[in-house]
Amino acid sequence: MHFQIPKQDILAQLIHQLENYFLLDDMEKTIINEYYAAALEKCDINFMASTNKYFKIDAGGKKMTKFNPYHSVQYMIFLYYLSREIFLNTKKTILCDKIYYLNKILNSVDLFYAIELPKMFGAEHPLGSVMGRAEYGEGFFFYQGCTVGGTHSKNGEIYYPKLGNNVQMFANSSILGNCKIGDNVKIGAGALIKNEDIPSNSIVFGQSPHLIIKKQKNEVEK
Repeated sequence: MHFQIPKQDILAQLIHQLENYFLLDDMEKTIINEYYAAALEKCDINFMASTNKYFKIDAGGKKMTKFNPYHSVQYMIFLYYLSREIFLNTKKTILCDKIYYLNKILNSVDLFYAIELPKMFGAEHPLGSVMGRAEYGEGFFFYQGCTVGGTHSKNGEIYYPKLGNNVQMFANSSILGNCKIGDNVKIGAGALIKNEDIPSNSIVFGQSPHLIIKKQKNEVEK
């Protein structure tokens, strides 16, 4: 991985950002330092799979990932992976909360550390998006104002979506509740899928229960 600024400067800047907003003790700084490399490894895998031209550079004819902490989507992904790694390995939820909160402050996005996002996911202009509890497939991608989350049944049970691979959510779209979304599904701007299943290789418009699903060149109204 190529670093836009020195690797240790990224870490120092992160500590400075956290201290600007929160109290941060020496033990928390040590934990961040301990899991910094693991978060970067996650980013390296993620960035290599990205089609975004700013995520890689040509190094002597070979592609190499590039981490620019001033690229807000890259930094969003980094903060999520760092909070997630610390959560999984230490259960220091107060520190995880601070990093999660920093991500919201800087990027206006809600990526909670207890949510398992895939190895390969991405976003573009993700302001106002909330990625809640769900099963996420690889290649997940979202734009601004998107929401994924659960719905309550009459008996009080909460249902969460299951997303296949390569699901794309365009601006202000939502997936809520007991949904099974197939592979290679594009969810159009403003679409709301609630407690409905979507087959693979589909484009979805409208709002439940009146979705319009385009599969290949056939349009089906539900």
